[in-house]
Amino acid sequence: MKALFIGGTGNISTAVSQLAVESGMELYHLNRGNNSPMAGVTLLKADINQEAEVKKVLQSHHWDVVVDWIAFTPSDIERDYRLFAGKTRQFIFISSASAYQKPLLHPLVTESTPLKNPYWQYSRDKIACEDLLNMRYRDSDFPITIVRPSHTYRNYIPSCFGFDHHYTLISRMLQNKPIIVPGTGLSRWTLTYAADFAKGFVGLMGHSESIGHAFHITSDERLTWNQIYEEIGAALGVKPNLVHIPEDALYKLTLKQTGSLEEAEGLRGNLLGDKLTNVHFDNTKIKTFVPGFKAEIPLRIGIRKALAWFDEDPSRKIVSKTQDESMDWMISRWFEMLGK
Repeated sequence: MKALFIGGTGNISTAVSQLAVESGMELYHLNRGNNSPMAGVTLLKADINQEAEVKKVLQSHHWDVVVDWIAFTPSDIERDYRLFAGKTRQFIFISSASAYQKPLLHPLVTESTPLKNPYWQYSRDKIACEDLLNMRYRDSDFPITIVRPSHTYRNYIPSCFGFDHHYTLISRMLQNKPIIVPGTGLSRWTLTYAADFAKGFVGLMGHSESIGHAFHITSDERLTWNQIYEEIGAALGVKPNLVHIPEDALYKLTLKQTGSLEEAEGLRGNLLGDKLTNVHFDNTKIKTFVPGFKAEIPLRIGIRKALAWFDEDPSRKIVSKTQDESMDWMISRWFEMLGK
């Protein structure tokens, strides 16, 4: 099977690339070549946003599968349609589980749960991409499959608020510095290890019966955010110092700290439109199309794998002074509001 990944070196796509190669696929990456080429992958060097350049690089190729890992807006989809209509037997679009209805009117999330997110522009853009692709499938038989990942991690530390994917959260925990948890921390969330996601995804590649369908691929493990941080702390041998701040207070603090309405709205989108939603993903569909699929790496194991990756090379342990100071400032202002 001959497959093309647009991107291919990110958090999720690296794990999928590795499994695709192990499965015997002839895999190509199309990107700018800023990262070291992966073993077993042929690099086609081009910027996907330079359409004429990409056409020239791809002119002699036809594909069994094309996956765009970095399409976010309808204009990206229109470009991909121009590039790959009639040139691939399957086009897989990476959407997002954040596109599902917010707030949820039914607690069990299936692929038929409505797509509606009034809080987060990122999610609305993904919905618009899906709408366009479904129109292309209906009107011109463009062979689409839509995949909606949720919070998927590999070599980074997952969090709910205030941190990038580097080492800042771990650094604070090791120093017993307080960690902000939005709300009560009791909303249930699903974290999926990338190698588990890859098993379901690779099973869909070249799967002719998946054309026209949408899938989410997640773990069946559901933990509260308090439990997630406690599990990270347990892997470090520490008890995390958690400070719970309501979402509306975090919004006001962000607005006051940054002076940016855009940043405050982005925070609200990320929380109300995604991470503070009680989610229970029903994975029946992916398990039906890819028999034997099962997420086997719980957080207690996955987080230790991530920490081991950081330990292998101390230069990876990047701590953001800006994020560290920002969290200290917010906690200080919150305690002042409480009169502490």
